[in-house]
Amino acid sequence: MRLLFFLGAFLLASLGLQAQQGQSTKANYQLASRFSPKKLEKLIFTTNLDPHWLKHSDRFWYQYETSDGKKWVIVDPVAKSKQALFNNDQLAAEITKIVRDPFDGQHLPLENLKFTDDEKSIQFEVKSTIEQVKKDRLDKKAADSLEKKTFYFQYNLGTRQLTELKDYQKPKQKPRWASISPDQKFVVFAKEHNLYWMDRENYEKALKNEKDSTIVEHQFTQDGVEHYTYGDNNGETNVEREKNKKNRKPAFIMWSPDSKHFVMTRTDARKVKDLWVLHNTAAGRPALETYKYHMPGEKEAPIRELLLFNFTDKTSRKINAAAFKDQEISVWPAPPLQSSRDDEFRASLWHGTKDKVYFTRTSRDLKKIDVCVLDVASGTVKPLIDERFNTYVEVNRVGLVNGGNELIHWSERDGWGHFYLYDGNGKLKNQITSGPYHCEDIVGIDEKARVLYFTANGREAKEDPYYMHLYRVNFDGSGLKLLNPGNFDHNVSMNDSRKFFVNTSSRVNTVPKSVLYNSAGKKVMDLETADLSRLMTTGYKFPEPFKVKADDGVTDLYGVMYKPFDFDSTKRYPVIAYVYPGPQTEAVNKSFGRSMDRIDRLAQLGFIVVTVGNRGGHPARSKWYHTYGYGNLRDYGLADKKATIEQLADRHNFIDIERIGITGHSGGGFMSTAAMLVYPDFFKVAVSGAGNHENNIYNRWWSEKHHGVKEVITAKGDTTFQYAIEKNPDLAKNLKGNLLLVTGDVDNNVHPANTIRMADALIKANKRFDFMLMPGQRHGFGPMTEYFFWMMGDYFSKHLLGDYSQPVDIKEINREIELTDKKSSSGRTSRPE
Repeated sequence: MRLLFFLGAFLLASLGLQAQQGQSTKANYQLASRFSPKKLEKLIFTTNLDPHWLKHSDRFWYQYETSDGKKWVIVDPVAKSKQALFNNDQLAAEITKIVRDPFDGQHLPLENLKFTDDEKSIQFEVKSTIEQVKKDRLDKKAADSLEKKTFYFQYNLGTRQLTELKDYQKPKQKPRWASISPDQKFVVFAKEHNLYWMDRENYEKALKNEKDSTIVEHQFTQDGVEHYTYGDNNGETNVEREKNKKNRKPAFIMWSPDSKHFVMTRTDARKVKDLWVLHNTAAGRPALETYKYHMPGEKEAPIRELLLFNFTDKTSRKINAAAFKDQEISVWPAPPLQSSRDDEFRASLWHGTKDKVYFTRTSRDLKKIDVCVLDVASGTVKPLIDERFNTYVEVNRVGLVNGGNELIHWSERDGWGHFYLYDGNGKLKNQITSGPYHCEDIVGIDEKARVLYFTANGREAKEDPYYMHLYRVNFDGSGLKLLNPGNFDHNVSMNDSRKFFVNTSSRVNTVPKSVLYNSAGKKVMDLETADLSRLMTTGYKFPEPFKVKADDGVTDLYGVMYKPFDFDSTKRYPVIAYVYPGPQTEAVNKSFGRSMDRIDRLAQLGFIVVTVGNRGGHPARSKWYHTYGYGNLRDYGLADKKATIEQLADRHNFIDIERIGITGHSGGGFMSTAAMLVYPDFFKVAVSGAGNHENNIYNRWWSEKHHGVKEVITAKGDTTFQYAIEKNPDLAKNLKGNLLLVTGDVDNNVHPANTIRMADALIKANKRFDFMLMPGQRHGFGPMTEYFFWMMGDYFSKHLLGDYSQPVDIKEINREIELTDKKSSSGRTSRPE
């Protein structure tokens, strides 16, 4: 009797436990909805100070927004002074008197603020509620012929006087097709596949009316044809291309500093095979978009030509830069001046001098790169520096010292990214930096002091190796100095004189802070600390960085864990891995920002969301780490993702190792699906967006670079290229869990065929899965991004939490639409929930 009692009690307890395990957990949609992109605009303000350096001094100004409104500040580093550009309340009162719309100091809608040439005054615009007919509008009665009147002002910083610029003629915004010479006298553009030019007077006419029949254009070239063109018409449907064929198009040229020459790389893509997407949501008939797309392994490669134009003589010549079959040619643009960012017209300059142009030529297998210089006078090309490696080679723009008498070259030849000093003829003088850390960008070159300023990561002990810092070093490699210490990720803006820099430091779990330093690394003054006060009132909690070992048990990996803000350590949570495999980056935030609209928000539904790097995933570490996936572009990062979750589950009892989801976009879409097929018993649910599931039909440049292509040279000297790669559809039979595939139907980057072929393989394997087509959307899903987020949230809520309670309407989106409608109808902004 007692035995029966215990058996009965055991069965009841067992059934109760099963029932408890079978109960669904309600997803917290209300909490997740608090952190939509629209709501975050009202919770997070300026997080990174963005200085506008002036031309005639070391001063800079910036705009900074907090929960108290916007402020405009001028800083004089030499005088160590920081003050408001104006009194907000007083300026608002003066603007109100003129515009006759009410403004106050907290709500100053100043636009396009910039300093005058003498730097004694500022100019800005204010839009009013007054409606007027658009200037230069031919059809005055058209529905879109009205616009809000804009008032133009000038404010004298010394006298504090505001003046309305009543007859001010604002320069028209530079159209995309116009390439303006540095002396601003001429404009070059493409039309009907050829190059044309016009002078400034006719350009001004075109700015007023593109169809003005009195505009005088001069044809520069005669041999342009479709797909061997001097212009650009990418992104147009066939219907649009026909409609716009006589319009002016951009020509991607680069000018000499003296405006006498320009160069361009022209592409002969006539033999490259076509690809298509169909615009199903186009007005009227669905429209076809045809474009050239070179896939890996295909022999019909685009042919690059380097052309040099003498604008003075109106002549051109094709430069002989040939070295490799199917080679790429890339001309570096000149590094922009910090003080020129607010200029109305900025010419696109080549990197070099008026006499020399620096560029690279790269073999198709990317194992060979030459840094070359083009002599403008003779048209001859001289190879200066060669890079050779057994995997792909990468280079950055060379730094020029004294007009190219010396070169500062970045290379990974010793397994780490470092700088090397060469003479002007390409002879190595010395290595500037060395050691097990990664140098990134040249920030400034002090030719007189022979000092290089550069960013690097991974040098400072006991820090996340991805945290970026600014350093200075002498050209001979001596005097290396860290200029912005602190266990943070650092964002730097240095002025053109290389005397001062603004540094914003933060981590994912700290408040960003901006500080002014001099070039010796001495702190000049504190500038701003980001205002996260409103965000914190919502219950927001910072995510948690962590470190684990890769699947090899040796390599350190760095990640971030995001928890629900109502986290309960006594509960067990499903885990979702948010992934991007690289190799050009990893989906792991290092500084505080707005990415919470995707990752943090997903966690609020009731998940632990994890992001972590993987071997082969990021260029900012060793060359070994970056190229780990070379030759295995499908599986290389998956073991590390799995090993990370297993280690976290060992550390934390709140992680339910039996409920693991994974999601990502593009390469992350590819990786999340691959995870379901390679480790089908571990990953249970995946949402895969726009994945390149078949890298054999993804673009040649990425696929051949990161996976590798075999160059085969026959006995006769003929060169061919062979490419083979493992694909997700090959493993379709392995699927066990729940998989949602999503793609845009006009994705001309990762073609929809990638996702459709994955679906085809799953159907043929008799697998149940889910599929969603985003109508009319490119690679990033555009205006449907928010819809995609909630669809992803629904999918994980159903299959990881067992919550199927979602109504047909996405209330979280509808609620924000209603708020927007109220704003537009009443003229007032409704408060967020």
